[in-house]
Amino acid sequence: MWTTWILLALLLFWAVGAYNRLIRLRSAAIQAFGGLDAHLQRWMSLLGEYRAARALPADGAAEPAAQDDGHAALWAATTQLDASLTVARAKPLDAEAAAALSAAAQVLETAWQTVVREAAQASEGVAPPALAPWVQRREQVSLHGDVAQGQFNEAVRHYNHAVTQFPANLLAWLFGLKKGRPL
Repeated sequence: MWTTWILLALLLFWAVGAYNRLIRLRSAAIQAFGGLDAHLQRWMSLLGEYRAARALPADGAAEPAAQDDGHAALWAATTQLDASLTVARAKPLDAEAAAALSAAAQVLETAWQTVVREAAQASEGVAPPALAPWVQRREQVSLHGDVAQGQFNEAVRHYNHAVTQFPANLLAWLFGLKKGRPL
């Protein structure tokens, strides 16, 4: 009789400890997403500043139509990233939200590189002086973004490992804790 109670108590203490570990790792992943969110907000803010500065050219010269197409794609990609980020904020570990966010970030990066490349081609191989500060600021933002993304991915990896370990995976299943998706 006493051994049964002792085994039940041990099982209960183990279950509480395992559940707390799962929740702690989940919280760490969500907190790491906050850093990634801040980075993506800085990137979109930088693009907003660039768009405002581009709307008021200092020399009054019009830009070629090809650059207008590239900029239109850049603004559309920014809108897409903003929408994906809004969804991912609500569910940072949701696989579909993370996949959409990852795709949107890649589209935005590609659109930015296209704008830079087109500007360089229009000015004979070098980035025009008006775009150079924006390229430099983007590189600085990118360095911080790589760190934030690495921290998020590492936190998700730890969480996913804990969710799939037996017997903690039984608690994860019972409480609806699912694996997250790294970016």
